[in-house]
Amino acid sequence: MPASTVLHLVLFTLLSCVTPVQSKGFLMERRGGAYKSATDLKQELRDAMGEAMGCGGHFTEEEVTAIKRDLQPIWRTLPKNGGVDRVERRSLRYLIYRYFNKKSSIMVRGFEPNRLANTSLWDKDDILSQTVPAFVEAALESKHAEVHGFDFSDAVQMVVTMEQLIFDAEGAILEAVYQNQRKPTTGSLSSAGMGQVLEEFMIHWMLNDDKEGIKMLVRNGTLLRETIPHWDQIVGFVRGQVSAMSFQRQQTPASIRTNVGHNALSVRFSYEDAHQAVGNIRTSFASFWESECAAMKAQLVEMDPLNTGRVPLSKFYGTGLDAEWRFGESEAYLRDLGALDETSTWRGKQVIIPNYIQGASNCIVSAEHYSVCCTNECESMIAEIESTIAAPVARVSEILPLVGNMTSQTTVDHDDPPKLEGALTVQLEQIAASHSGMVPLHGRLFAQWLHYAFPHECMFPVKAGTAVSLSPDRYGDGYIATQREMKLHAATSNMDAANASEMGREDLQWMSQWSPEEELMADYAELQASSLSKSKVMLGLVALLVMFAFLGAVGFSHRASFAGSPAYVNQPDVKTTHFV
Repeated sequence: MPASTVLHLVLFTLLSCVTPVQSKGFLMERRGGAYKSATDLKQELRDAMGEAMGCGGHFTEEEVTAIKRDLQPIWRTLPKNGGVDRVERRSLRYLIYRYFNKKSSIMVRGFEPNRLANTSLWDKDDILSQTVPAFVEAALESKHAEVHGFDFSDAVQMVVTMEQLIFDAEGAILEAVYQNQRKPTTGSLSSAGMGQVLEEFMIHWMLNDDKEGIKMLVRNGTLLRETIPHWDQIVGFVRGQVSAMSFQRQQTPASIRTNVGHNALSVRFSYEDAHQAVGNIRTSFASFWESECAAMKAQLVEMDPLNTGRVPLSKFYGTGLDAEWRFGESEAYLRDLGALDETSTWRGKQVIIPNYIQGASNCIVSAEHYSVCCTNECESMIAEIESTIAAPVARVSEILPLVGNMTSQTTVDHDDPPKLEGALTVQLEQIAASHSGMVPLHGRLFAQWLHYAFPHECMFPVKAGTAVSLSPDRYGDGYIATQREMKLHAATSNMDAANASEMGREDLQWMSQWSPEEELMADYAELQASSLSKSKVMLGLVALLVMFAFLGAVGFSHRASFAGSPAYVNQPDVKTTHFV
């Protein structure tokens, strides 16, 4: 992007602080599922950045401090540029992805880890994913045009901007609900009225841009229950949010309540309260929905007795034929999601369990800028590694005992540590050997190693640019398999199940998908050179110690041979220097 354009964008961002920022909705300006133009989107981004910089944004100092606290452990393990505390563009996007994924199981569009950083290779129709990260990054870069990369404050600013962008978009949906229910945004709501607003918000939120579908479901409760799985439980979740807000309001001291809103003295709710409730729903909905994800995982794990992290496609479709709405994605869609392993000659095509669970087809909400997906169970393991190592690279001797003491709760009765002996230890040593004895913690090869250590929790890292994160409605008509296709796959198998049960994982080529291609977010050469230099220094010290020990032994032997002679007795004391 030309420097003049960057400065122009930043100027617009700063000028947005001069005039009141209107949180008009993204969805209000959409037609047929797409924005009118990239210009409209950029204006929304300018507004969000202006708010994030303090011009009407909803973030408190305590909230920004919490963001910094959450980012810091990941930041410490990212490779920095040339000795300065700055990261590359891809590292910044990875950091943003991890933050939202860890905080609330949200996948922000444009920040997917398998997306290529080169925007020229993105789909021309995927204007949102292309525009949002690039625009904000360009504005951040302009603040320090003479210095390459992004510092920690840039990362915090990016998170706050994206949070504000999402907050504004949700406000637009909320305004539409208020308008549809003919409730003024300046009025107040009872608990029942708040529940009505939030229930309709859930319909808009979960159906995204299907305006006709939204109208039908709002009017027809029977169709609503048939269309959205577990709608009654979702209503219970929403009412629980309202009850929690009511309880909190009642427990707030009167001296504080008198300064809050126009209905602070009674259990009444303003539009701002509703907007806050919507934000709470977004950040907690994945936890509410996790029981569904856990049930789905349990079914898949039951079909994988050898703990390979994979289910033959024939079994997958065999179960899907009997399921209400699960396990029906087409073979092509599974492949494009990066959830299909086609490398085993023994087992044929297999569905990769964590890739499938984390895939876009299982994200219960697909909003304009993000999706709410199943909880990433590998996140806690990665976080523990980052917290303990606190550096971008680590030695095999540091990683093996750390990971070896972790457990994966595959089932209620299964909490065994991973079996790292044999092939996994060899593979980790080979990764280190290819990086001067150190393992990059955020490289593709280490992520691949973690997948085989925890095959049901950690995703297999597909190569960048080879998979998509498209929800079924964005993917198109080919996302679902036909009954005929499912029956054909279910009726065929490349090996007898009885024979398979008698074979071990090695016989079943359980690591057949392993590939030696590394992908790094940045240049690790300086880190590797530093580590290599430290290793040489340590080896030099060891050599010196050995040499002095040898000379000391020779001297002792020489002195011992003269211990009884007067010449030895009369020798002065010899001072010994110890190198530690």
